[in-house]
Amino acid sequence: MRIGELASRAGVSVRSVRYYEEQGLLISTRSPSGQRHYTEDEVERVAFIQRLYAAGLSSRTITELLPCVDAPSEENSDSALERMALERERLSTHITDLVRTRDTLDGLMATARAHRERLGKAAVC
Repeated sequence: MRIGELASRAGVSVRSVRYYEEQGLLISTRSPSGQRHYTEDEVERVAFIQRLYAAGLSSRTITELLPCVDAPSEENSDSALERMALERERLSTHITDLVRTRDTLDGLMATARAHRERLGKAAVC
């Protein structure tokens, strides 16, 4: 199938398919005229790549995980699980930082509201 059909069937843009190929996440064959051609298997692969991106993984990390799909083995599976655990820890740390930042902003907003309230009362007097 050609790139437009793959993109349509996988629910992504043609630009995304091209990006996945540039990143080495997807491989196509080329016709004599240079058109990309894909197999049925690439529809599921693109969907899988999309799920990995939705999980917050970068293309570099996804590249590290694909051997588990392309050459299943205990070693590749263990490696993929370790890599995903590292990514989960990174995300957890980021979430903790975001919560701390939000809490700091909440404190600033409370201070600003209190200040605003005092200004309103002073103007009435």
